[in-house]
Amino acid sequence: MTTTTPRRRASISDVARLAAVSVGTVSNVLNRPDRVSPTTRERVLDAITQLQFIPNGSARQLRAGTITTVGAVVLDIGNPFFTEVARGVEDRLAEDDFTLMLASSDEDPARESRYLKLFEEHGVQGVLVVPSSDDLDPLLEMRARGVNVVLLDATSPVPDLSSAAVNDVAGGQLAAAHLIATGHTRIAFVNGPHSIRQCRDRYAGALRAFDAAGLDARDGLVEITAPSLNADGGEAAMLSLLADPAPRPTAVFCVNDLVALGVQRTLRREGIAMPTEMAVVGYDDVNFAGELATPLTSVRQPKHQLGYRAADLLLAQHEQGDRFHHEQVQFQPELVVRASSSPG
Repeated sequence: MTTTTPRRRASISDVARLAAVSVGTVSNVLNRPDRVSPTTRERVLDAITQLQFIPNGSARQLRAGTITTVGAVVLDIGNPFFTEVARGVEDRLAEDDFTLMLASSDEDPARESRYLKLFEEHGVQGVLVVPSSDDLDPLLEMRARGVNVVLLDATSPVPDLSSAAVNDVAGGQLAAAHLIATGHTRIAFVNGPHSIRQCRDRYAGALRAFDAAGLDARDGLVEITAPSLNADGGEAAMLSLLADPAPRPTAVFCVNDLVALGVQRTLRREGIAMPTEMAVVGYDDVNFAGELATPLTSVRQPKHQLGYRAADLLLAQHEQGDRFHHEQVQFQPELVVRASSSPG
């Protein structure tokens, strides 16, 4: 196998040298072509074509004060939920010719902070953030420095900070109430850390379902914290549950669909039938949920709408400035019942 050394990207100086003009003339051809004679302009354009020169849009926008980039930090771009949310963000930004810079915090506040600092250094017009903790001071400080901020998949606790979120307390209650209604009185909830708002709210919703059914959650709801909010974390949590000598729950509610994927994988390997021996409910209703060997019951979130609306709030804030009226938008989830929890 042969390898080739990547060719250095052509610079504006290379174009000027080949066209035998000044760098300023090349800049005029790119930005103010009416100032350049047709003959010179054609010579510069020929050089651009030969060198496959790509103008540095970011640098040009910085000089003109017209950066049209938005940054977004989500918990984990590897989670299909956030991929679909990001697509909603991107679709809305594209309508106004903005571009998206996307990063994952991996549920780490320090990593989140690094990306926010990087975005600010790049001069983004605003940021969309799925907070990895309840500490919003860094975001409020960023906003005080002139960067527009909108919370994504989180409800703002202050009226002058916009947000777009889903009612996760209601979603958690939907999931647990469904399992209770199908006869389960001892349910495991595979959760993440309570420092993450979604984990805390979905657990609160499950507690509400037990209370509404007149059941004691202290006996019937077994919370297990997964080491990570993905399939491997779900598998580890399920193995821990199966190894526990306490009476085994007959159903599992998972904080997201990736965790549920790991739970299902473990149940199949251990020969535990779904839903007759163990019912499983996920959360998010990502694109693979209905395609699993045992289709997954899940709480559906309007993922694309969530991202689209958050981006819409950010662009409106950018456009209107001090005239912008902050909003805390909240969508409602719905339960999609499939074979993982319903024998019928």
